[in-house]
Amino acid sequence: MAKGYWVSVYPAISDPEMLTAYGELARPAVQAGGGRTLSRGGRVVAHEAGITQRVVLVEFDSFEEAVAAYESEAYQKALAALPDGLERDFRIIEGID
Repeated sequence: MAKGYWVSVYPAISDPEMLTAYGELARPAVQAGGGRTLSRGGRVVAHEAGITQRVVLVEFDSFEEAVAAYESEAYQKALAALPDGLERDFRIIEGID
């Protein structure tokens, strides 16, 4: 079964500290959904039209698990805590077996 991944890229964060409330809700929701954070805001080398701002990568045992975690009530509460003025490109992608 192919793994599932959440890929989040943040092209614009007006106030990084405002992500704290979201993170406090998102971390347990992701863990409860079976997610493992592989990268969160580490170093980035971008090429072509790449974005060097914050990038987050979360791995799940399956694509279906990744979708279910996003749709969970707990994660939807975390999304409601995302601050205004934050721009985020979020994707759920299927890995290769």
